[in-house]
Amino acid sequence: MSIRDLLWQLPSVGMAWRNLGRSRVRTALATLGIIIGVVAIASLGMAGVAIQQQATSNLGGIADEVTIRSGTDSTTDGVTQEQVDRIRDVAGDATVIPEKTNSTTLTARDGSERFVSVTGLTRASTLYEVSSGDNPDRLRSGALLTNSTARQLGLEIGDPVEYDGQLYRIRGLIESGGGGFGGGSELVLPLSALRDQNYYDSVTIVASDGDEAQRISDAVETRFNEGDEEILSVTSFASIQENVGSFLDTLNLALLGIGSISLIVASVAILNVMLMSTIERRGEIGVLRAVGIRRGEVLRMILAEAAFLGIIGGFVGAALSLGVGLVAFEVLAGDATLVFGWASVRYLLLGFGFAVVASLLSGLYPAWKAANDPPVEALRS
Repeated sequence: MSIRDLLWQLPSVGMAWRNLGRSRVRTALATLGIIIGVVAIASLGMAGVAIQQQATSNLGGIADEVTIRSGTDSTTDGVTQEQVDRIRDVAGDATVIPEKTNSTTLTARDGSERFVSVTGLTRASTLYEVSSGDNPDRLRSGALLTNSTARQLGLEIGDPVEYDGQLYRIRGLIESGGGGFGGGSELVLPLSALRDQNYYDSVTIVASDGDEAQRISDAVETRFNEGDEEILSVTSFASIQENVGSFLDTLNLALLGIGSISLIVASVAILNVMLMSTIERRGEIGVLRAVGIRRGEVLRMILAEAAFLGIIGGFVGAALSLGVGLVAFEVLAGDATLVFGWASVRYLLLGFGFAVVASLLSGLYPAWKAANDPPVEALRS
């Protein structure tokens, strides 16, 4: 049984399908308006999700981190060992990494020099990722160097670098942009290399997730800072990620609002198409009423026409939007398959549903008008 035969099992639906084929240009233009509206809604929504995925990925490496430095009301030039011990008590199972920082110059093979920042710590593997070489859980000897800096200086794994009169052999090359904010030129040494510094310049706490990081941040604030006093300056990047997420949610709503305008315009076009269709077929509808077709059948026929426009336009629009989404996720998030996640697929369903509902609403008045037009008046026209 063909689709046409199946539609004619319901006469009003079958006549609706036939009527759309009688004015194909007008039907195509109305459907095109719906397709554009669906593409606008679904594509903009999925693009917003792709942007959010990209932002989450970029912030994911630091969202579970809390950075602590000496505050404006501190009596010391940095974080003391006693404060570090108290921070460990507050942090619980989270990893606490005290750091000392400095700067130096490294000499290239050709004799040129390059200024680099120096970080001394023990738990290097927690904060840094290496592109090659070794990244020990506890850095007690050797050094890590930013990959780009090593290339510029012509240095390789195993080559020595000098800091404060001591030589340290390069054990691993840090990925560019790795190590929290340590991108650029950075030399990572064991904590003992900066033993002449009495205080820690910062303490990084790595929690299990953003919520845990925020909890630890609040606990440290309560423990060390009373009132307006700032003994320790506490920065939680989880709150930054939350603010970015909130902004992107608002941006998504704005994009959907812009896309919805296109579908509203398409609804007006459908209203016009249905009104013109009922006016042109006024005599035909009058004959149907005269031979016993009930008003309900006429009402269903006109609404079925509107529904067909919404279903066809919604389906084609959703298919095109899926293609746009694949490109957006590949460009922005680096993985096209993420488009099949619920966060983006729901916009395809939203666009399709909006198209069908908008089409039915646009067909209500023409359907009511056609169903309630007196047969005698319709036949006279």
